[in-house]
Amino acid sequence: MDLEKSVAQHYAHGTLEETIFSALAASGKDLDHLAPADLAPVDEFHTGGREATIDFAAEMAIEPGLRLLDVGSGLGGASRYFAHERGCQVTGIDLTEEYVRAAEAFAKRVGLESQVSYQRGSALDLPFAAQSFDGAYMLHVGMNIQDKARLFAEVHRALKPGGVFGIYDVMRESGEGDLSFPVPWASSPATSFVESAVAYRRLLERAGFAVQKERSRREFAIEFLRQMRARAAQEGGPPPLGLHILMGASAPQKVAIMIDNLERGMIAPTEIICRAL
Repeated sequence: MDLEKSVAQHYAHGTLEETIFSALAASGKDLDHLAPADLAPVDEFHTGGREATIDFAAEMAIEPGLRLLDVGSGLGGASRYFAHERGCQVTGIDLTEEYVRAAEAFAKRVGLESQVSYQRGSALDLPFAAQSFDGAYMLHVGMNIQDKARLFAEVHRALKPGGVFGIYDVMRESGEGDLSFPVPWASSPATSFVESAVAYRRLLERAGFAVQKERSRREFAIEFLRQMRARAAQEGGPPPLGLHILMGASAPQKVAIMIDNLERGMIAPTEIICRAL
């Protein structure tokens, strides 16, 4: 699909793996003895980073031993958290080949290659048999997917009955006005499909899910981004390792615009937890 190619190109970096390993070394990390937490400043590409992942996992009530599907797994930070801290087996799928290769390399460096795996593919055509997973999640993924009805139908097909599905996406809060761009997930409206939590719930229920929880994290997001901007200002620029690597040269602009969109009440990162019926 042309849209999926455009989304993948938005995230492509070119020398991502090498850049991150260089930033880790510049941060004083021993590349031969890395822990999953060492990568957390850069491999959790969603609002709130590792803290948001920990909160999200608690809301999902993830137990050890579950087989999980990570939809839009990116660099694999969340999958390695669920594997290392929650004792799960995680399969990730992502559109961007460079992210998949980097996720594999990072998993090997932290000794988790037996618990996590990654492959390139589309969330709209999951390459898995029906009822393959005990649970699934996606972190800041739905904003790039226009056909959310098909997305949720595919996830439902891949889940066992009763399986948990957790979503942490940027969602629309105010129906008035246009979002400003660029933002971390899109340079323009052409690849941005932000919907309201109401729309998510409707489509999830239509796909066969029962929604159990919903939580806006707007204030949490504003504080996280303000602190990111303040640290960069105090230190004369961002640290060697951080999300700015993934956002590129326009990172300061994207952070400023995200804060503005949040403060205007246009959007909010929102959690929705549901179960497959």
